Amino acid sequence: MTVAPATVLGLPVGLDPRTPVVIGVGEWSERLGDPAYAALSPVALAARAVEQALADAAPGAGAGARALRRAVDVVADIPQFEVSTPDAVAPLGRSDNVPRSVATRTGLRPRHVLTDVAGGQGPQHLVTELAASIARGDCEVAVACGAEALSTMRHLLSRPAAERPSWSEAVGGQHEGRGHGLEGLVDFDDSGQIDAPRLYALLERARQRRLAQAGMDDPDYGASMGELFAPFTRVAAHHPHAALRENLSAADLLTVTPRNRMVAEPYPKLLVARDLVNQGAAVIVASIERAASLDVPQDRWVYLHGHCDTVERPLLERPDLDAYPAGVAAVRSALEVAGTGLDEVRHLDLYSCFPVAVSSVCDGIGLAPDDPRGLTLTGGLPYFGGPGNDYTMHAIAEAVRRLRCAPGDFALTTGNGGVLSKYSVGLWSTTPRAWRPGELAAVQRRLDAAPTVPHRAPGQHTAPTAGAGIRDGLETWTITHAKDGAREATLVVRDADGVRSMHRTSDPAVLAELAELTDLTD
Repeated sequence: MTVAPATVLGLPVGLDPRTPVVIGVGEWSERLGDPAYAALSPVALAARAVEQALADAAPGAGAGARALRRAVDVVADIPQFEVSTPDAVAPLGRSDNVPRSVATRTGLRPRHVLTDVAGGQGPQHLVTELAASIARGDCEVAVACGAEALSTMRHLLSRPAAERPSWSEAVGGQHEGRGHGLEGLVDFDDSGQIDAPRLYALLERARQRRLAQAGMDDPDYGASMGELFAPFTRVAAHHPHAALRENLSAADLLTVTPRNRMVAEPYPKLLVARDLVNQGAAVIVASIERAASLDVPQDRWVYLHGHCDTVERPLLERPDLDAYPAGVAAVRSALEVAGTGLDEVRHLDLYSCFPVAVSSVCDGIGLAPDDPRGLTLTGGLPYFGGPGNDYTMHAIAEAVRRLRCAPGDFALTTGNGGVLSKYSVGLWSTTPRAWRPGELAAVQRRLDAAPTVPHRAPGQHTAPTAGAGIRDGLETWTITHAKDGAREATLVVRDADGVRSMHRTSDPAVLAELAELTDLTD
C-alpha cells in the first residue's frame, strides 16, 4: 500500500507516516550495598527499565500513558548470558518467555514477542530491525529491552541453597526464539571453550607486535592502553547507572595489584569488561504517525539516520589478526547512508569490551584515541559495566538523552559481538530524516570477497615446543593467569606453508620462553 507523505497531524512534511523514531528510553540498575538494593532478577530489572522508557515517552499516569501501553504491539529482548550458549546454566532458574514476563510486569499486551540471538551487537541490531519493521508497516510501536543480574546472582549463590530465591517463571504464550546464533560469533579454541579475555589478548598482542615493528616498544604500548581507557573512567564516574564510579589514571589501570590482577597478558582486570553488574535498559520505537497520535512531543523524537550490520571472518582466517574490516566497513556504511561525515558526529560510543575492540575501529576509520569528543557516552564496559549482551542498549539510551539536549547533533552507537566478529552501528539525530534500508548486502559481499588465511582446525596440529618451535612462525601469543596462580600459554603460529594454527600449553619451558620474549619485532 502506498502511503502519502506526512502533511497532517503536524508531522514533518515529506516524511512517510511510517518513518520510525525512538520515543522513549529507560535504564535501571542497582548495586550491592545501595540503600534501595532489592536483589532484582534480570526480568525484574528489564521491566523496571521498560517502565522508565514508558514514562520517558508519556510522562504521568494519565490517558496518554495508558494509550501508549495499549499501542505496544511488539516486545523484544536480548538474551542473558545464562541462556546465550547451549551449555549455559541458569542456577537460580529463568523465565521460559522473557519478553512476555517483562510485558506482564509492565501492563503491555503485545501481539508478538521475540528473543534475539546472543552477542554484543544485539541491541543495535535489534533496534534497527524494529525500526525497519515499523517502516514496512509490520508494527507501529515496539519495545526492545535487556538486563543482567550477574552480580546479584553471585551474591545469592553464596547463600545456602534453601535460602536462594527462584527466578523461574512459566509464562508460555507466543514467543519467537531465535536460538543462540553462535555461527560467525564465537571462535572455539583447542578445548572447545569460549574464552574472551584470552582470545582478545591474542588480538591485542598482534597489534602490539605490528606497532613494535613500526617503532613503538613494549612499555609504550602498555601506556597507550591505559591512556585509551582512563578517560572512560571519568565518564563512568559521573554516570548514575555505572557499576564502577571511580576516576582512575592510566597507571591505575595498568599496575598489577591484588585488586587489579593480571588476567590475560597484556590485560590486567581493569582493562577487561565488567560483567558482574545489575543493569537493564529499554528503547521504545514508533512510527511518527503513531507517536503523534499518542501526543509524544516531537522534541522527544530521535531518528535513525544511518545503520549497518556486518560479520567478520572466523578468527584464524583473518589476514591481520588485529584489524577489524567488518567494524570499519559498518561505521563507514552507516555514515554514507546518513550522508554524514565522521567529523560531523558530536557524540561517540565505541564498544569497549577490551582496548583492541576500540583501537581496531579507530585505526580503520582514522579516529584518534584522544579525540576531544571522547569515545564513550557511558564509561564503557570495564567501568560503566558490561551487562552481558545488552551494553549497547544503555549506549543508545544515553545517546538519545544527549541528542534531545542538543537538537541537530549526531550520535554514533556501536555494538560488537564475539571476538571482533559482528558489528552493528547506528547514527542518530533529532533532525527529521526519511528511513533508509541501508546497504548491508553490498557491504557484506565486499567483506566476504577478501582473501583469507588457510588454517588447521583444533586437534589437527602439533603444539610447538620451546626453542625454535616457539619463534618460528609465531604471530601472537598470550599467557593467562588464573586466580590460583596457574598459568597457560596460547599461541597462534604459521607453518612453513603459511597455514595458521592455535595452540594451548602449560609446558613450563614454553611459558618461560614466552615470558622472556620481549623483542616483539622478532
